[in-house]
Amino acid sequence: MAGCLLVCLCHISARTVATPPSEDTLTIAMVGDIMMGTTYPDTLLPYKDGAFLFKDSKGVLRSADLAVGNHEGTLCDGGTCTKKDSVNCYAFRTPSSYAHLLHDAGFDFMSMANNHANDFGEEGIASTEQALRGQGIKYAGLRGRFEAAVIKRKGVRIGLCAFGHNYYTLNHTDMKTVKRVLDKLKELSDIIVVSIHGGAEGQKYCHLPNGKEEFLKENRGSLRELAHFCVDNGADVIYGHGPHVVRCVEVYKHRFIAYSLGNFCTPYGISLKGISGHAPIVVAKVNTKGEFLSGVIHSLVQRRGMGPRWDKGCSAARQMKMLSEEDVPGSEAYIDLKGNIKLKR
Repeated sequence: MAGCLLVCLCHISARTVATPPSEDTLTIAMVGDIMMGTTYPDTLLPYKDGAFLFKDSKGVLRSADLAVGNHEGTLCDGGTCTKKDSVNCYAFRTPSSYAHLLHDAGFDFMSMANNHANDFGEEGIASTEQALRGQGIKYAGLRGRFEAAVIKRKGVRIGLCAFGHNYYTLNHTDMKTVKRVLDKLKELSDIIVVSIHGGAEGQKYCHLPNGKEEFLKENRGSLRELAHFCVDNGADVIYGHGPHVVRCVEVYKHRFIAYSLGNFCTPYGISLKGISGHAPIVVAKVNTKGEFLSGVIHSLVQRRGMGPRWDKGCSAARQMKMLSEEDVPGSEAYIDLKGNIKLKR
């Protein structure tokens, strides 16, 4: 199906919110990597099958018009691991029954364009898709499958797509593919949200470099160039993940970019030490043209086996403020000490 855009169209009724936003604005809640627990190679699952994983975060997620994230791994109960060293490698297999936790938390869309979507091959991918569909959660990002989705909110058609750096994903180093998907979404939607999985991994890679990044002998993309390319070709909101740490946020040509939101809900299997434990929810308010109006970084920190919990010290927001001031000084917005993202005057 190369060269063919597969789009899942759905009209989902609006959720009840405590204080409905103005009809000429939309709020989009974004998080990074989600891997709620694994049964491979050992079983590491959260307390009461994750019933409390999103206890602190679901209020923010459910109150947004749209909530999006990245599902880092599979939702499946069997299959054969595709990793060469299947014992001493990172391979994630979350029980398919956990999909309802994502729905209950308020998620509407999951990126599957990451380096763990294929951990259990075709069986794992198909099971993940089925589990997400069963909860009414849209997904995109794999070659030859659903490349994009469209969700309607308050009369506005929101197009969503996802790009990664692996051969089975819609590859973000292939600008022709990126442009093709965006061009088609411009025909089908009013606002476009793009998910990007890329960049080097680990605490020493929290700064956004200029130029291409390489990690484990892989081309992980030139993310600054890629994000600007997406905006120049119709994207309105971009949220990144992949480095397992947060990075800067930028407003470029009135459009919002979060270069990496780090880990959000990875209670086991991924390091949560220090800045790797920052688990922000970034909420961006945009108008019906997709132009950024304001935003806020909600700071949470992960607890092993428990998921993201509120952080009174606002550590994630402070880290993202520092990184943004250093890495994107030309941004059209700034972050205050409380995590508010405001346009510069």
